[in-house]
Amino acid sequence: QLRLVESGGGLVQPGGSLTLSCAASGSTLDSYTIGWFRQAPGKEREGVSCISSAGGNTNYASSVKGRFTISRDNRKNTVLLQMNSLKPEDTGVYYCAGRRARTIIPVCAMGGMDSWGNGTLVTVSA
Repeated sequence: QLRLVESGGGLVQPGGSLTLSCAASGSTLDSYTIGWFRQAPGKEREGVSCISSAGGNTNYASSVKGRFTISRDNRKNTVLLQMNSLKPEDTGVYYCAGRRARTIIPVCAMGGMDSWGNGTLVTVSA
């Protein structure tokens, strides 16, 4: 069973940057497609980004495209989410999740993810 732990959240001013880390254990990360999701206060959880099992392909929500970058290092069992030009609407709890599937085209449907971390809070505020 894949276990995931997020870190790197915090308080940042609008326009600032943060890098979130998702540390995996318990299974071989290269067997998993990994996604980042977020949940803003009072809103439903939504997908942010997804990366294929070998890391060759990624996709992003339109709201973060061009500002966020997802990457992975399977040898280090880590997936990163680099977030730049942060906006107040990026505030929320960020979760990483894994789906046991080797993929070329990444697909991270929320209901299809097998393992979830507990989340890390990102607050974008002046």
